[in-house]
Amino acid sequence: NPVENLQSPAFGKHLPEVLSLEEVDAILDAVDLGHRDGQRDRTMIEILYSCGLRVTELCQLRLSDLYLNEGYLRVLGKGNKQRLVPISANALHELQLWLYDRNLMNIKPGEDEYVFLNRRGAHLTRTMILIMIKNVARDAGITKTVSPHTLRHSFATALLQGGANLRA
Repeated sequence: NPVENLQSPAFGKHLPEVLSLEEVDAILDAVDLGHRDGQRDRTMIEILYSCGLRVTELCQLRLSDLYLNEGYLRVLGKGNKQRLVPISANALHELQLWLYDRNLMNIKPGEDEYVFLNRRGAHLTRTMILIMIKNVARDAGITKTVSPHTLRHSFATALLQGGANLRA
């Protein structure tokens, strides 16, 4: 076969959807703070975007991972690697509001260390967060496909545009 040793051309990778700062603000503004889960949802969106967390990292975030006075979170990422992530002033403010609401909840035994809980007092799943973000993005009038990972890519894009080194 004459083409046996030829390599096929590489195909370009699909670039992920990215949200502008205005779109992220619209999503945050679309959260209904009058709803019992409103503050929790707003806090999760703010942390996903401003800290660049993966959705699994957010689901697994524990109270012992919060270093609020020092301004960072300890995150257990892929491959069981720990990293310290700075938390923005906005995210810190939203988190403090959520923790106040969280302290008023009836929490299931064994779930008390998780930061984000559902209304039954159990920790959230990736799917629960995905559905919430899709619904809030729809309510904000965003027509792009939005997921928790979209917020992570948007965070990284904002850092790159500001001249940051992603590896650092």
